[in-house]
Amino acid sequence: MRDLGVRVGHWTGERTGCTVLLFAEPTLASGEVRGGAPASREIELLDPVRSNAGIDAVLLTGGSAFGLAAADGVVRWLAERGHGVATPGGVVPIVPTLGLYDLDGSGVVPQAAQGYAACEAADGEAALTGPVGAGRGATVGQWRGAALPSGLASATLRLGELVVSAVAAVNAFGEPGPLDRGLLEPEGFPVGFGRNTTIGLVATNARLGKVECHLLAQGAHDGLARAISPVHTRMDGDAFVAAATGKVEASPDVVRALVVEAVAEAIGTMGPASRS
Repeated sequence: MRDLGVRVGHWTGERTGCTVLLFAEPTLASGEVRGGAPASREIELLDPVRSNAGIDAVLLTGGSAFGLAAADGVVRWLAERGHGVATPGGVVPIVPTLGLYDLDGSGVVPQAAQGYAACEAADGEAALTGPVGAGRGATVGQWRGAALPSGLASATLRLGELVVSAVAAVNAFGEPGPLDRGLLEPEGFPVGFGRNTTIGLVATNARLGKVECHLLAQGAHDGLARAISPVHTRMDGDAFVAAATGKVEASPDVVRALVVEAVAEAIGTMGPASRS
């Protein structure tokens, strides 16, 4: 995200965390949610028919619905610095927030203080891979009945001046790699409760409209479907936000194609889950 001027910050706890992605200025964005068990905040305003014309940050967080409270800290941090939509009562920062399920019974989840701390830590050097931030408690492979550690995954693709970057917290019910059909049972999966969700942001420096950003979010899910099996199940709440900083002229179809590749490449580098 560094090439796009997006600053990244993490708060990482023992078993959970959150990751904030801060835009230098209000940035056009849209999004799409798939799967049956989403946890989100400020996602409806990303619909192309809504009037919102720019977001200030995206927050990816653990803690399921409880972790959405971390967005309060991000909003406060941005408002203190004058970022947000101007209103008679002051600026209102716009922070779409996506949550994943990593609850472990300890009661420790990202809250407002942790969202604020992630903003304080934001810089151009933050790691975008591994068990950090929102990826701290992420797992894959629960469709087998046993979860394996996962984390954040990222990739950046370039085509001349055009840049497309993807970052995802991969907490999938499925796993990277092709489906092992030999393990399927007609009666269903060993685990049926929604304890999963892959969430992420794709961003580009292309000059696009809000409808085109929605197409990019769809493309992000296409990339996820290339990389994870099974995908978009009722046990997942997969969601992506897509943002365009508007610096470079580019075909939305080309950008979408690169988004698909970036998401698939990012998650694909994690490799298949252990078969043991």
